[in-house]
Amino acid sequence: MQTIHAEHHGPTGLTRSSNAAVLPLPRGNVHFSDSGFLGSWQELNRAATIPHCIQQIEASGAVDNFRRLIGESLSSFRGPPFADSDVYKTLEAIAWEIGRTGTSDYDVFVDEVVSLLGRAQAEDGYLNTWVQGGTSDQKLSAMRWSHELYCLGHLIQAAIAFARTTGRCELLEIAIGYVDLVERELGPGARAELDGHPEIETALVEMWRLTGERRFLELARHFIDRRGYQTMGPDQFGADYFLDHEPIREATEAVGHAVRQLYLTAGATDLMIEEGDFELGAALERIWLSVHQQKMYITGGLGSRHRGESFGDAYELPPDRAYSETCAGIANFMWNWRMLLLTGEARFADEMERGLYNVIAASTSMSGTEFFYVNRLQVREGHISDENASSIRRSWFGCACCPPNLARLIASLDSYAATSNDRGVQVHLYSDGNVALGCEPDSPIAAIRTDYPWDGRVSVTLDRPLGVELRLRVPAWVEDYSVTIDGAAAGPAKADGYLVFEPNSVNHSIELDFHATPVIDLPHPYLDASRGTMAVRNGPIVYAFEQADLPDGVDVQDVYLPFKTQLEVVGAPDGLDVPAIIAKGGIVRRCAGGPLYSNQSQTTQEEDRELGPLTLIPYFRWGNRSQAAMRVWIPGM
Repeated sequence: MQTIHAEHHGPTGLTRSSNAAVLPLPRGNVHFSDSGFLGSWQELNRAATIPHCIQQIEASGAVDNFRRLIGESLSSFRGPPFADSDVYKTLEAIAWEIGRTGTSDYDVFVDEVVSLLGRAQAEDGYLNTWVQGGTSDQKLSAMRWSHELYCLGHLIQAAIAFARTTGRCELLEIAIGYVDLVERELGPGARAELDGHPEIETALVEMWRLTGERRFLELARHFIDRRGYQTMGPDQFGADYFLDHEPIREATEAVGHAVRQLYLTAGATDLMIEEGDFELGAALERIWLSVHQQKMYITGGLGSRHRGESFGDAYELPPDRAYSETCAGIANFMWNWRMLLLTGEARFADEMERGLYNVIAASTSMSGTEFFYVNRLQVREGHISDENASSIRRSWFGCACCPPNLARLIASLDSYAATSNDRGVQVHLYSDGNVALGCEPDSPIAAIRTDYPWDGRVSVTLDRPLGVELRLRVPAWVEDYSVTIDGAAAGPAKADGYLVFEPNSVNHSIELDFHATPVIDLPHPYLDASRGTMAVRNGPIVYAFEQADLPDGVDVQDVYLPFKTQLEVVGAPDGLDVPAIIAKGGIVRRCAGGPLYSNQSQTTQEEDRELGPLTLIPYFRWGNRSQAAMRVWIPGM
């Protein structure tokens, strides 16, 4: 049985990491209250999303695929080759939920599935239902599409989650048995075979963090260093789809399959944190700038091409053809978290926030049981597509990677809110709750009271005078802010995007006001697909308007707004639970019918008429009332 060194950590445990600027706080140091945005989301995840995932991995056959390996089911294999990963991600979500709440609701299910995995595992440690159940002659030898190591990565992460939250190591022993085989077959000095989908890299680094066995770190480095020499492709996709077109240290931009790219950079960042590989760090910075300055939607969505679920060229961001897979948004959150740990810079927390409140939040319904796979920024009336590219949320998918990925993220969300270093504590994500300002059991408690993101005011009340440095992030969207300390106006220093409160500078309370107000955002001039349009945002929340809120006879394509429109926050529309924004001065410019192209002397548009107040809702709530059309980028005038 393995020795566990990091029982109190969340998904990333950096106890040995000398290159990190900040370290995650111990799991449990942050508690979100159910009344806050993030706490209520965690509660919805507990009550609805995780049980739904359990139900669906049973109904879809993902669990049954393991039963058939040991003769407990006569069904044929069901699902894609990587169906095992849906089971592993669901197990990981359960583990973090057990750690968060101590629930025993899932014990019977967990016991059954862990036992099932142990009995299905081959004597040599191998475990993959797709290969064992039908293509065993291709074990670890046709990995361009088999996702064997991708699935193993998710098994490792589930095993680590259980070890850290419960001390249970059965799953860990299963995972290590499989890794032992992979190390023998594919490790340094063995066959030069790569999995077509990166993911195992970050999992192996975390296994090193958990166990202290350096061989796991070395295997992660081996897989990162082996990729990029065009051993995969040409295929129906080129080598860049698999991130095998060039070594990551030579990369200058984000390319290929978006989730593959982002999982690879997350794993490479983990390696950078552990080993201080500064050539790798420079490449990660180049890729990060490419993603966040040239290839990301305003919602934090990533991947503009349906073919290859891939990044496009710089500024190629069509709103109506956005792929913007939910898993890409989650992967980017995880990568930015690791970049934040590496550097301590607020820009990475800013991007975590952008994605979390927009593309990730949009991926699930108000019920927590229906999901988007892709996340467009514009849907025309009647243009309702199907299955993975669906423009309506669905309860599950043939390729169901996104729902359990969301479940595991939200169950562990409190682990991403704050960090510490030898100076003190840094708060990155704001939600109503409490933060323990240190790693000791008797650490001071900061009670955070806020209605963020709907309100820019954040109140921090200490249970004793501040004895360590406290850093509070100033979000990138903030244009003006005010601070009071113990009731008096103050001007604390600002560094790396954080307000810095020195030890002994606060006796009781800090009041922040980020002065959240609705604003108009404009696209970069090179972003042709959105040229001449505007988007409405309030704080970190991007807004959209839906057909459901337009007068009869008005289509989303007919609506224009003045660039200097007046914006006002109002209550929730019927059927929703979040504030809306009213935009004034809009017009209806109907252009239906007539020729597709005409010269300047011709026009097919009807006379402009006043629209009246235009209701906009948070992008993440669109599609909850109907299957109607929606738009984020609004033509301006």
